[in-house]
Amino acid sequence: MDANGFMGFWSDIDADYRPRYREWHNCEHMPERVSIPGFIEGRRYRAASDGPTFFMCYVTQEPDVLSSAPYLAALNRPTPWTQEALTHFRSPERSLYRRLETFGSITAHAPYITLVRFNTPQPQEEIVCLLEGEFGTTPPGAGKVSLFDMNIHASRIMTAERAIYSAGPGERQYLISAEALLRDDAKAMGARIVEMLAPQATDVHAGLYWLEIRIRAADVRSADTHRGNAT
Repeated sequence: MDANGFMGFWSDIDADYRPRYREWHNCEHMPERVSIPGFIEGRRYRAASDGPTFFMCYVTQEPDVLSSAPYLAALNRPTPWTQEALTHFRSPERSLYRRLETFGSITAHAPYITLVRFNTPQPQEEIVCLLEGEFGTTPPGAGKVSLFDMNIHASRIMTAERAIYSAGPGERQYLISAEALLRDDAKAMGARIVEMLAPQATDVHAGLYWLEIRIRAADVRSADTHRGNAT
């Protein structure tokens, strides 16, 4: 619950490059990113409904980690493999968020997530109250719902990597994630969120994704320590 920073990256990838993309993302890019101070974990999801083919995200201790000097330094010195991979991204959107609230919990890492992006004139407090009323009493282990607010300024920072994939943040200010152990539960939670937002929300987009890989910073640090001891 102390993870308050979140980077979300939606993109299609050239079909003939996807095996190479997965190798890059699994074996170089995520381990590199989660080794940056303040990063907790990285994940990649595949689309199970309409929307971009892949959703990539990083969880950080605080939102400021995503505009910190170590992170920006990494973004401004992409490796040759990163430079190659980013040229195969299609219709990308990358947004940086601050977590506002989380309701519910899960006993294991959820394999399914529904992502609802939207704009609304409602005050944040009203959105929080809606979610709390619906999911504040969710039984432990049944699912988890989190509300995020986009940091537009940080999302628009130009870097060497962004210059390659030629895109910026999305147009929607808010993101709600609904994580669940079962596909039908994630879909149902997402549908309920869209229904609750309907009276005032605009530009609503909901997409269901399944987890393809997760890499934790603690595991990367442990592996690095083990290699260091071995030498």
